[in-house]
Amino acid sequence: IVSGGGVKCWGYNSYGQIGNGSSTNAYSAVDVTGLTGAIAVAAGNTHTCAIVAGGAVKCWGSNSYGQLGTGNTTSSTTPVAVSGISGALAIAAGTYHTCAVVSGGGVKCWGYNSYGQLGNNTTTNSPVPVAVNTATVLSGRQLVEVAAGSSHTCAVDEAGLVFCWGYNIVGQLGNNTTTNSLVAVPVVTTGVLSGKKLVQIGNGSNHSCAVASTGKAFCWGYNSGGQLGNGTTANSSVPVEVSGFG
Repeated sequence: IVSGGGVKCWGYNSYGQIGNGSSTNAYSAVDVTGLTGAIAVAAGNTHTCAIVAGGAVKCWGSNSYGQLGTGNTTSSTTPVAVSGISGALAIAAGTYHTCAVVSGGGVKCWGYNSYGQLGNNTTTNSPVPVAVNTATVLSGRQLVEVAAGSSHTCAVDEAGLVFCWGYNIVGQLGNNTTTNSLVAVPVVTTGVLSGKKLVQIGNGSNHSCAVASTGKAFCWGYNSGGQLGNGTTANSSVPVEVSGFG
């Protein structure tokens, strides 16, 4: 995001994810066509989304699973408006899905859903935003931040707790299981997270990390390349502390 609310992008562009009306790769920054008032931006695998002034969301790039949120699966090389969403406060783009925190503390997601990453208790893809199910652990909670991985999603609430849903084959939901979940489950708060308030969340392809108000970082999930930062390459289905951080 640049001064004035425009957005510049660069890199791989075969699906129009740079948003400049072409499918030509860009080796330096180019303007996203017609986008103004941007206040947040998120990049997925082959699509990009931004929150603009007023809380509307616009997306561009590949749309094979409805990840642009336009009600269809037509890709776009320039920004298009996401249908039926307003008051967006935070945005996250996964591999083939997108999620946004909306006013009131709820989360809406759209796109690919084979593993439940949309969090609406189904495995049906959706080309329009659907509300994350709040009938279980999210009841009464105000979510403030969201992160999207390859096929899982996590969110932080105002109390500093984290909840995740979707694919969980390597423990990326952080609930001490490797069972997928179509609705939100709480990340384990015993052990290293005991007494911690989490303030920021980020998802990799198959792992998740969060920063606490103390400045320390914690991660869980896939760890074959050391992405959990705890000095091992062992996967973990519960949070572990990142060594030498904070």
